[in-house]
Amino acid sequence: MKHTSPFPRETDRTLLRPHQESDAAPLQRIYSQTEVARYLLDDPWSEMEAEQRVQQRLSQTGLDQDNGALALVIEHDGTVIGDVLLWLTNPEHRVAEIGWVMDPAYGGQGLATEAVSTVLDIGLEHYALHRVAAQMDARNTASSRLAERIGMRHEAHLRQDWWSKGEWTDTLIYGVLASDR
Repeated sequence: MKHTSPFPRETDRTLLRPHQESDAAPLQRIYSQTEVARYLLDDPWSEMEAEQRVQQRLSQTGLDQDNGALALVIEHDGTVIGDVLLWLTNPEHRVAEIGWVMDPAYGGQGLATEAVSTVLDIGLEHYALHRVAAQMDARNTASSRLAERIGMRHEAHLRQDWWSKGEWTDTLIYGVLASDR
């Protein structure tokens, strides 16, 4: 069954919308920051990397599409401040994973909570997901606090399970069921 897209979607202070080619430069500004890339699997983005990533995300417009992914830009007052991705990990059983990146300059204002919570709700309600998980570097305390604020439960702490950028890192796993909401 095909769904009509719930995006763009306005929250109180953010706009969630599909990616556009013009998002490469503002997202590169965010993803190239050392403090942002530190917790991601990728190195800081170059301009070329940003263009390639945005090109990939242009087609990620809904869980009901062939790629089973939704990639959205987060804007605040007309400025790109991050993005959030939701993708199916088990389409048959309606299981997905969510991830987000925010510009640290906009941290501490509740903007990420507002945007990511909205995407999570849409995943559970509009796309009728059974479960959504979030996995993150255990050192990323801002993301773990965000996961808790939006109602995800801390389910696991995997010790030194991932070799990333020359060191073993721990992974935190959060999850939420549709029945939890």
